[in-house]
Amino acid sequence: MARELRVPKALTALPAPVRWLALPLALTCTVVVLVGSWGPADPKVEVPRPSGRAAEYCRSLAAALPAELLGQARRDPSPASPYVAAWGGSPRTVLRCGIDRPEELDGDHAADWSPSVDGVTWWSQKLADGGYRFVTTMRAAYVEVTVPAGAAQNPFDPAAALSGAVKANVPG
Repeated sequence: MARELRVPKALTALPAPVRWLALPLALTCTVVVLVGSWGPADPKVEVPRPSGRAAEYCRSLAAALPAELLGQARRDPSPASPYVAAWGGSPRTVLRCGIDRPEELDGDHAADWSPSVDGVTWWSQKLADGGYRFVTTMRAAYVEVTVPAGAAQNPFDPAAALSGAVKANVPG
């Protein structure tokens, strides 16, 4: 015995072309919503591997970092690491603690602008994409703050805002 398919009366009242397109349209809308919610992939952030005292200082710094930086919520990259923190969406400000000493500190860029805030000196480097990289100097561990173009009104503001936490947790 063949089973009869029951169609709801609301659908039978619609013209045939609308009924035929209802399911493909619903599926298309669902796919568009799902793909749109995925957003851009999390850019790869290289995780430093400090050791000894530098690792201790970086873990201490990680615990002291703010949940919000200049109005941007903290959104750390995955997988989580005590040596990396990030704020904002796209573009986002990224802090890495325990990086190797940048080779550029010995090269042509060694004399680039190096402002000090709260006793923390930040060596600065303009990046090819228009953003900036700031690295602490004269500290027990190197701390890097990368500020992409458009992430802050003044590119130095994130590093300046983090100076107090760096000073309190990474000795000079």
